Amino acid sequence: MRKKMKPFVSEIAQMPAETMAVVHTVGDPGEVGARVFPALYGAVYPLKFALKKQGVEFKITPPRARWFGGPEWATLPREDWKAAWAISIPEGTAELVQKDPETPVVVETWEYGTVAQVLYIGSYSEETETILALHAFIEEQGYEIAGPHEEEYQSRPEAKEPKTVIRYQVRKKRG
Repeated sequence: MRKKMKPFVSEIAQMPAETMAVVHTVGDPGEVGARVFPALYGAVYPLKFALKKQGVEFKITPPRARWFGGPEWATLPREDWKAAWAISIPEGTAELVQKDPETPVVVETWEYGTVAQVLYIGSYSEETETILALHAFIEEQGYEIAGPHEEEYQSRPEAKEPKTVIRYQVRKKRG
């Protein structure tokens, strides 16, 4: 028996652009994640410690991933999934420590503006219903998706009930 889903609480919000430490991948997230997260955290923690020595506090935020390939990205074979995995870093950061030369971490600016988002609680394999509900919410509010599918991981994947913010950049529909 499938447990009852928690109600969806979607919202339209404004987000500023953010400077991000980013790793680009192609492949099954279950396989590429094993090298992505050590590379990301291996770049971000030295930055945190260097800034702390300068008297600057920097809180490491939850990791995010942007999934590319258009609205049907999740229907592609997992080995073809294109993603950008990221952690927010302070504006003005120009370079990062490279823990693994095979998995380069680059500095990018992620644009946001108007976004539609929802907090999903549950297994990644069962989030389709929530994604479809968010798509419907975007449509009902008079918006259309204007960017990649993004997930912000609020808990570890092995948590009893993983928490993920599912997000899209959106724009008002024309006409």
